Amino acid sequence: MTRLRINAMLSRIDHVGIAVRDLDEAIRIYERRLGLRSTGRERLEREGIEIAMIPIGESRIELIMPIDPDSRVEKFLQDRGEAVHHVAYATDDVRASLEQAGAAGAQLLDEVARAGAHGTRIGFVHPKSVCGVLTEFVEADGHSGA
Repeated sequence: MTRLRINAMLSRIDHVGIAVRDLDEAIRIYERRLGLRSTGRERLEREGIEIAMIPIGESRIELIMPIDPDSRVEKFLQDRGEAVHHVAYATDDVRASLEQAGAAGAQLLDEVARAGAHGTRIGFVHPKSVCGVLTEFVEADGHSGA
């Protein structure tokens, strides 16, 4: 029953995050090999990363490069190399999505929503709770849980 309420809040895959060592090179690869174009970059100093978003259909690819040697993404790259880092789901209420996932037994990495890129609110669920995949809930600015 709880699972259905959580799923009803998630409307689509917002983006797939990919950890990369060199953001410029990764952008070139997506442009040259797949014909996809980046819509810009953003530095998230508090997270120790720089990102580039590449739209595709109603979703996006988020290329993530560490800019801080102590960032979680740097640790991920050291452990696993360049690879898919997370899957993000769009929600109208990230706070409620986190609460409901936690109530359904998921281990939350974020107990409360926090600021994300491009004016969003985000929250993460531990990979152990979702078949080994780091899961992010993303709420666009202006929705109910912001």
